[in-house]
Amino acid sequence: MLRKGDFIELDYTARIKEDKVVFDTTIEQVARDANIHTTKFKYKPVIICIGEKHLIKGLDDALIGKKPGKYTIEVKAENAFGKKTPQLLKLIPLSLFTKDNIKPFVGLEVNVDGLLGVVRSASSGRVIVDFNHPLAGHDLIYDVEVKRIITDPLEKTRALLELMNLKFEDIDITDNTVVITTNTKLPESAAKDLSDNIKKLVKLRSVEFKTEEEVKKELKKEVKEDKEEKKAKEKRKKGRKKSEEEK
Repeated sequence: MLRKGDFIELDYTARIKEDKVVFDTTIEQVARDANIHTTKFKYKPVIICIGEKHLIKGLDDALIGKKPGKYTIEVKAENAFGKKTPQLLKLIPLSLFTKDNIKPFVGLEVNVDGLLGVVRSASSGRVIVDFNHPLAGHDLIYDVEVKRIITDPLEKTRALLELMNLKFEDIDITDNTVVITTNTKLPESAAKDLSDNIKKLVKLRSVEFKTEEEVKKELKKEVKEDKEEKKAKEKRKKGRKKSEEEK
């Protein structure tokens, strides 16, 4: 039975309930058939941690208590992308768009002060922009297949890093301690937050981030120390042999 904190691998296809339109899927052929295929997305099963908001709330909650297998799950709007909020319909002066050479029309997606919205009307020098999520107010249907429960700490760690869109070169886990090699050094606060999250979810004792350059320096130091140790052993060996010959 699936529990909060379990890592699972799953495929899913998401549809709007009222018109059956597919808007998201992990299956490439389904995406092609629904005309939503994009080369920017790698179609494959995803690994998520239940209860960590990697899925919308309604789907996340519905998986708890189930076994690996196939399910069709209905998610109400309030547990998906929320209900439509009238307060998120904003009246924007047309001049704000014309100064950037934008001619607004109904259905145009716009970015206003960092907020994404859709133009709902444009007339008389005024534009109404809807900043609700495009799927707000819609009940959804998810066809999911829970393929397996993940138990390997390495696979769990890799999945978390991918979910966080963090690029990494290597992951090494030894004695309940993980070392993650990255191209660039992470800000200290970001590294701490990531470390705490990975330790909590994967149940590791220690998490450390190192750059490739740091790993190379440590490797050179270890090689140098090994050589020095070998030389010291040879020197001690020769010293004992000389001592024995003098006797």
